[in-house]
Amino acid sequence: MTGSATILYYVHDPMCSWCWAFRPVLLELRDKLPGDITWQNVLGGLAPDNDEPMPEQTRAMVQGHWQKIQSMVGSEFNFDFWSQCEPRRDTYKACRAVVAASWQQAEEAMIEAIQKAYYLRAMNPSEPETLIELAAELGLDRCLFSRDLDSEKTETAFRYQLQFRAELYVRSFPSLVLEHDSRRTLITHDYHGCGVPLSQIHAILKHAGQETF
Repeated sequence: MTGSATILYYVHDPMCSWCWAFRPVLLELRDKLPGDITWQNVLGGLAPDNDEPMPEQTRAMVQGHWQKIQSMVGSEFNFDFWSQCEPRRDTYKACRAVVAASWQQAEEAMIEAIQKAYYLRAMNPSEPETLIELAAELGLDRCLFSRDLDSEKTETAFRYQLQFRAELYVRSFPSLVLEHDSRRTLITHDYHGCGVPLSQIHAILKHAGQETF
């Protein structure tokens, strides 16, 4: 994933509520990035495979995050999820779905579909059936996606991203890391606008002699 190009890595998990809160800023930031910067998603893997129902204490913690984000940022959440679904602390399947969708050139579309399914539609992306349904809604080859979801090549690609996330020394999601001149810098993100990360990115490039204004 590294090279001589200037790259902005976005480390995320499709079922991370703070990543959902950051989505509007993310879209604005991507649109305003200097044209010579490559954007690259990195799956962080928030919660490993788990077939057990989410404990009550964890349910309360996650719902508390939703309420906090709704209050602080104004993000929309459908709390019917907690009564209509059986939550599990498992985001790896959703991460693999993003990889599987990427084989059909639908990585970004799947990330958005998972987030909207989870936070707005009260659907459970910890269930493979939900992920396959989302793939079909996106117009992907349903059978191929279903096979890829559990394939060795998808697992290998996902584990590679997890390892790369560790190499970036990222411990929380979302995170932004700029790679320029063989150096990596953690970029400050702001849930209320892209001014802060853009200013930091411009400063780094300007200091390196690459004026972007």
